[in-house]
Amino acid sequence: MTDAAELRRRTREFLAAYPPAGTARPDFLRARFDAGLAWVHFPEGLGGLGAPRSLQAVVDAELAAAGAPDNDPRRIGIGLGMAAPTILRYGTEEQKRRLLRPLWTGEEVWCQLFSEPGAGSDLAALGTRAVRDGDDWVVNGQKVWTSSAHLARWAILIARTDPDLPKHRGITYFLCDMTDPGVEVRPLRQITGEAEFNEVFLTDVRIPDSLRLGEVGDGWRVAQTTLNNERVAIGGTPVPREGGMIGKVAATWRERPGLRTHDLHQRLLGLWVEAEVARLTGVRLRQQLVAGQPGPEGAGMKLGFARLNQEISGLEVELLGEEGLLYDDWTMRRPELVDFTGRDAGYRYLRSKGNSIEGGTSEILLNIVAERVLGLPAEPRTDKDVAWKDLAR
Repeated sequence: MTDAAELRRRTREFLAAYPPAGTARPDFLRARFDAGLAWVHFPEGLGGLGAPRSLQAVVDAELAAAGAPDNDPRRIGIGLGMAAPTILRYGTEEQKRRLLRPLWTGEEVWCQLFSEPGAGSDLAALGTRAVRDGDDWVVNGQKVWTSSAHLARWAILIARTDPDLPKHRGITYFLCDMTDPGVEVRPLRQITGEAEFNEVFLTDVRIPDSLRLGEVGDGWRVAQTTLNNERVAIGGTPVPREGGMIGKVAATWRERPGLRTHDLHQRLLGLWVEAEVARLTGVRLRQQLVAGQPGPEGAGMKLGFARLNQEISGLEVELLGEEGLLYDDWTMRRPELVDFTGRDAGYRYLRSKGNSIEGGTSEILLNIVAERVLGLPAEPRTDKDVAWKDLAR
């Protein structure tokens, strides 16, 4: 069993062989993956050493102390947090070996083709069709709210393969090459002025059966692995104490005493405590991941993340008074990542409105927490056993 001392030794030997100052960033990242130091809990040959997940911190600390480059995880968060764990669990050996390395190094960006104009909260009602044609599947449909589609080489995709079955049972999970003919990406301009989201149109896109993930018709179960990891990735991102958005408001409070009022002080104290509770809960949740795949508990983290971001950004705008009404730049652009702390208060206020929609709406996540975490009675579902083709639309 690899322990902390062994990992520390391996990392130092790796740094001696590939000194960060003298190694090109792409070469360093590829070599790190091949050495099993990318994500140590993955199997050997796939970027890991089969070590406990908790020991990743040992590797990261050694690399950070040496000034080693990282893989820009915010830019490739969908690949790291959603695609990779799903491919690892359900992918073939060929799929794992072809896809995981460039995913981790950031050479191939991933996006998620799940939500549709008529299937957002009710994702299982999706209508994008995949029809078998020999060794291929021909896919037609539309996806929406697709982060990073304008940058992505690959997508995780769920499509309906059997409309005669109830909606949860006729879905299959695919890996889609975004450079294939028939894939069209259009920007969706948001309230922030930017278009980090996209809508994606799929017209007679041919996906080889070798890029199917899991069994035919088992896509909903495969997708649960993706969704559970997504909620942890969004709501459970590690931050230091007073990090993230609460840190921006606290800094303004300390630096500009003339803005303070008693009411704002009480609200700031309450949100500071809630942010710290959320941070510590995230630490606990990540510790639980050592024992296996994330479960429905991540829905609670994502719920709290959305509510806190919206309340904190609202408080910040009020604290700044007239300044809070200003906005730095309405230029239409298609960014590579969402930068909550690198922009002004107006951006944070507007962008946080999407937090309760993306990654699962808060209303749906409340149901998940109620039913799967607290064990409360399930909400009545009249369409549970109805064939998808017979559902009212």
